[in-house]
Amino acid sequence: MCSSSQQTSDAKRRGLAVVLAAALLVCAIVRPVRAQLFEPLPPNLPEMATDRDAFTPATTSVVPGLSILEASYSYIDNREQPDVNSFPEALLRYGLSERVELRIGWNYEAGGGGNVVTANESSEGLLDGSISYESHAMYGVKVDLTEQSGWMPRSAAILEGFTPTSGPEPASQPVCTVVAGWELPKQWRFDYALRYAMGNERKDAYNRWGPSAILRMHLSDEWHAHLEWFGVFSEGFFEDTSRAFISPGVHYNFSPNFEVGLRMGWGVSPDAANYFVNWGFGWRY
Repeated sequence: MCSSSQQTSDAKRRGLAVVLAAALLVCAIVRPVRAQLFEPLPPNLPEMATDRDAFTPATTSVVPGLSILEASYSYIDNREQPDVNSFPEALLRYGLSERVELRIGWNYEAGGGGNVVTANESSEGLLDGSISYESHAMYGVKVDLTEQSGWMPRSAAILEGFTPTSGPEPASQPVCTVVAGWELPKQWRFDYALRYAMGNERKDAYNRWGPSAILRMHLSDEWHAHLEWFGVFSEGFFEDTSRAFISPGVHYNFSPNFEVGLRMGWGVSPDAANYFVNWGFGWRY
């Protein structure tokens, strides 16, 4: 049993993390307004690519000196567990150099455990039919690895940590993602990724693998669509699960620096949720 002093220390740690995350989000929201009004972006920027648009992240990092603020809301209709509401799935990405970006974010989830459908969700949660309320801060880096050249794909790696700020989560979790892909004719792209997370539920450490593949379709300068397969598979858990989804999506560019998007998905394995819906935005400044 934890002592009162340890509980107080944990509460202070989580409270500080919440305050820091909130402060960063406020700064992220205020700065874009100032940037749009007083600091026009440089011309001829590469096309903005958000990581929230799909389970598979983009293969590129943020332009040096610029930021991308991403946020979204997810509703997950579980089969046997209570449904999940996840928001704001906030992620702030800052271009540190030509190949490196810094990342920090925060999210809150309420509902049953069992399904991870975005990169901002950290764990599967409890599978006992109860409703849990939890939040976590996320921090890490993204590094561009290779550029496309012939059969060599464009690729990147993401190293992140997830630290609980409230709820039953017992410890921080490391997450690593490698993504690669090719640009195809008509500005279409095919990307694939592998996500690894070290889970810790009920003091039981286990591995969680998240492979994915996506076809991104450029329909016009404003409209983009995709079709994705992804799954989350646990290994060494007290009850291993296989959760796979088919997920189409679309996003609309109001400008080269602001997009809104909608994605849906249906479970195609017995352990997966019936379906999920996710919508959100990305803002470069």
